[in-house]
Amino acid sequence: MIIKKVGVVGCGFMGSGITQICAQSGYQVTVQDINEDVLKKGLSSIDYFVSHSVEKCKLSASEGNAILARIKSTTNLKELADSDIVIEVVPEDIKLKQKIFKELDKICSKRTILASNTSTIRIAELAKVTSRPDKVIGTHFLSPVPPSKLLEIVRPDTTSDETLETVKRFGKSLGKEVIVAKDTPGFIFNYLLGTLTFAALELLEKGIATKEDIDKSMTLGLGHPIGPIALMDFNGLDVIYLTQKAFYDQLGEPGKVPSKLVKKLVDEGNLGRKSGKGFYDYSKEKKR
Repeated sequence: MIIKKVGVVGCGFMGSGITQICAQSGYQVTVQDINEDVLKKGLSSIDYFVSHSVEKCKLSASEGNAILARIKSTTNLKELADSDIVIEVVPEDIKLKQKIFKELDKICSKRTILASNTSTIRIAELAKVTSRPDKVIGTHFLSPVPPSKLLEIVRPDTTSDETLETVKRFGKSLGKEVIVAKDTPGFIFNYLLGTLTFAALELLEKGIATKEDIDKSMTLGLGHPIGPIALMDFNGLDVIYLTQKAFYDQLGEPGKVPSKLVKKLVDEGNLGRKSGKGFYDYSKEKKR
């Protein structure tokens, strides 16, 4: 199967990033969101990055215009019906994801591959609510999507060889290095990252180290581009809490209990960079 048309469900930070790289790679993309404001914000973000690339002479003006012309936005899920692959990019809520997969299964052509950008939820739990488990797969993009070099493909036992090979080719066409994980919570990347995150929170909560020193230990000690505490702020503490909850709901392991400290910050509205404050204060940075 050859992928030409891509559908994306969700136009938030991750969804707009996936939409952008697909359009940059020559695909026709229809991005859907139920919220018009989210759509406008996501498209504005894409326009900014494409325009910035033109200004920096990384793209010609005609190339920039062609990229934006390949993107269509809608609030109607039915407009994704003729997509060759649809990538779901909504919050880590299994009931919400299953609802979307049920709807997509009814709407889309029988040839359409249904993919999820989930970072923790078993793909098999999404495949079982469809009539096409052989065409359901995980496509876990890393944040931020455009510059990230990795795409983690998640294959449950029900996914066909053809679907896997098609999605691997698709991932490589986006300029990503592709790794394939078995269908377990967290897969490869987030299982490892989750372990680091829980350890960092434990050090912080027990007063063993400051957030600054925890982050420096990883950036200076292991060469990570960003420390685990700052990374939580970057990704959004509301997203982190939902991810931790999804981990615990599936694994039930004592070491995977969602952080009370993260929950407290979320309840206070301190979600990280996007709200101006999380573990760190970004208010002055936002005013610049």
